[in-house]
Amino acid sequence: MELKRVVVTGLGAITPIGNDVETTWLNAVAGKSGAAPITHFDASKFKTQFACEVKGYNANDHFDRKKLRQLDLYAQYGIVAARQAVADSGIEEAANLNRDRVGVIVAAGIGGLHTFEEEAGYYAVNGAEQGPKYNPFFIPKMIADIASGHISMEYGYHGPNFGVVSACASSNNAIIDAFNLIRLG
Repeated sequence: MELKRVVVTGLGAITPIGNDVETTWLNAVAGKSGAAPITHFDASKFKTQFACEVKGYNANDHFDRKKLRQLDLYAQYGIVAARQAVADSGIEEAANLNRDRVGVIVAAGIGGLHTFEEEAGYYAVNGAEQGPKYNPFFIPKMIADIASGHISMEYGYHGPNFGVVSACASSNNAIIDAFNLIRLG
């Protein structure tokens, strides 16, 4: 069997130092830190009050209200970065694009932790009075491979589709999995 060559053809990024590849790269080269005071929740009672959050991201710039009900923040970031990468690659303009052979692999350390916090928190505060009451999108928003699912549905890609979850090595493992799938045909 002859192994195929593999090249990266498109990039996308949503990071604490930039919400696109160019800004992220320029800030990385300039040595800018993504650390700043925590803004996504009230951290006043925590000993550590800084983190590397994504800054300047507005979900309404990327999704309509109905779609946002289906997406955890981590999936939003994944979809926006994937849109950048797809546009950068030019794959959608390829005349011979076989969507059955285009796959989506997304890495995540946890998945929809924000959704889990919202749903469990609501139950903790209101559950005794109202009983269990969960958003019907609770599990679909939370599972770690849902970002890859939304990306494949958006573009109609029918190849391999899964999420990689291996703690801090997740992104490296996702790149290796994609590399091997392409290399092996």
